[in-house]
Amino acid sequence: MTTAAQRPATLEDVARAAGVSRSTASRVIAGTGFASPAAREQVTAAVDQLGYVPNPAARALVRGGGVRLVVAVLGTSAAVLDDPYVHQVVGSAARVCTPAGVGVALHWLPFGDPRSLDQIGRDRSVCGVILVNTTEELLAAVPQSLRGRVVSIGVGSATVPSFDVDNAAGSEAVLRHLYAAGRRRIAMVTGPRWLPCAQRPVQTYRRLMAEAGLPERILPGDFRAARGRTAAGEALHRWPDIDAVYAISDDTALGVIAGLRDAGVRVPGDVAVAGFDDIPLAGMTAPALTTASHPVGRIAVAAATAVLDGRPAAPVTLFPSALVARASA
Repeated sequence: MTTAAQRPATLEDVARAAGVSRSTASRVIAGTGFASPAAREQVTAAVDQLGYVPNPAARALVRGGGVRLVVAVLGTSAAVLDDPYVHQVVGSAARVCTPAGVGVALHWLPFGDPRSLDQIGRDRSVCGVILVNTTEELLAAVPQSLRGRVVSIGVGSATVPSFDVDNAAGSEAVLRHLYAAGRRRIAMVTGPRWLPCAQRPVQTYRRLMAEAGLPERILPGDFRAARGRTAAGEALHRWPDIDAVYAISDDTALGVIAGLRDAGVRVPGDVAVAGFDDIPLAGMTAPALTTASHPVGRIAVAAATAVLDGRPAAPVTLFPSALVARASA
């Protein structure tokens, strides 16, 4: 047995004590490949004698399993890595991976350069990948080396299963709530146009406005509060009679409230405001923000579990979103 004064036994020490090659000792310890019964007995005895503890990372690399799960986020700049949504995905994935001895790494995928996935595919320490902000182009660029080890939070494909929130249903619940409250001149602040999952709420908005015989009033957004603030001013300038604004992220909705206040507009007295995500701050603002739930943690746990299990997942798994009615609408 080793003592505190001794260095930990290495694989080379085990091979030397067992009288076998390093590769044979590695195969016996990893439980892979061929080794004679005598060699197995000798290596096992040497492991016990030396108190050898296999390095989990080295063992995983020998088996080709990898020791890191990569959360790869597509974005127009590295600032996307600062998004609290991304942090929640990473934290939830870590809760799944840590007990399995797998680390979680965060990686920026520059928008317009899908080849950046190739670098991850060549890294033998990577056991799998969770794609965030996925596009069709990114899915098409997934290298063969990663097939079967990639899941998406967002849009998926025949070979990449997806996990996401049902933001179409959540948006419908919010919009119907605004309509039931008597709001008829409802503007919408969208998400990035390049992001497929951000288009589902837009389609829902257009369908509901058409069914109710109401005009569409759509402004582009980017999930950020700053854009919400400027969008509020644009909405008031283009449509002075608006009585509600629905933004498809809470950050944007909070920016809208700030922009309306800048213009002396009361919320919800003059204009109701609603968002999507139900972030912690949503319930602490004045007025508290009406929104729809977004179970980011559950989605990320399901995605990470699918990667670690290595079993085929359903092509699309949508998590429900429910209305969270508060004072702003």
